[in-house]
Amino acid sequence: MAFDGRILSGVSVLAAVVEGGSFVKAAELIGITDSGVSRSISRLEARLGVRLLDRTTRSVALTDEGHRFYEEAKPHLDAIEDAAVAVSGAASAVRGRLRVDIDPFFLPLVLAGRLGGFCERYPDLIVEFLTRDYIGDLVADGIDLAIRFGQPRGATLISRKLIEAPILTLASPAYLERFGRPGHPSELARHRCLQFLDPASGRPFEWEFIHGNEKIDVPTTGPLTFTDPKSMLEECLAGTGIAQVIGWGVGVRLAAGDLIDLFPDWHGERFPLYAYHPSRQHPPAKVRAFISFCEDVARSL
Repeated sequence: MAFDGRILSGVSVLAAVVEGGSFVKAAELIGITDSGVSRSISRLEARLGVRLLDRTTRSVALTDEGHRFYEEAKPHLDAIEDAAVAVSGAASAVRGRLRVDIDPFFLPLVLAGRLGGFCERYPDLIVEFLTRDYIGDLVADGIDLAIRFGQPRGATLISRKLIEAPILTLASPAYLERFGRPGHPSELARHRCLQFLDPASGRPFEWEFIHGNEKIDVPTTGPLTFTDPKSMLEECLAGTGIAQVIGWGVGVRLAAGDLIDLFPDWHGERFPLYAYHPSRQHPPAKVRAFISFCEDVARSL
């Protein structure tokens, strides 16, 4: 198939539909009419000889062929946009809309309250956050970037480790007054431990402790299991049980004495934070800017 400039134009419209989730939103994003969006998609489908979108009265979704085509074509659109900005000498390539699938701990307990500076630095960028228990199909869902704790499990995404967070074992003074303070991690087997569910395995995370070259796994049980880290932390503060949490975002509580770090000599365990984006060699400037921001915030804690 010879190159046809109309294909490039059609891909741009297709990207707007995927990003906006509808023909109406796509029309708003690129400044044409709803019918113009529909005609452009129809022309692209006719030129390629495949159906790219399944349309209903309520929504549109990529077909399997559309998904494959979009996954291959979108990175090239991003590269063209970055190149155009660089050549034009624009002050910043960071603009448009950025959709981030973000970890349910990292957003409320680490980034929240610090995003204003990022917005001021990039006033032409709109960031949309999506929090869920798993990383879905970033391309089909119109997601530019995912930020998640834990080791990568998928082979279809580009992953980059940003930083490693310490794991702290915490209890409130009220809990310790009622049940006593464990003197060693092994004693946790006799305590009420708040569990956090690993969405990948469907089982609670195991509790691990590292001190120098010594590493021990401690079986724990407790009355509550969570998928929301903020709720688990609130129950720990209330004295319901002992919790293992990522060591970011709890410094104020520790300094005030609301929480006690039970094993300060056993901080060897680290939980990695990863950035994921669809397979491409050069992620867009807006993705690179947000990744850099996350790294800067994490290192400042």
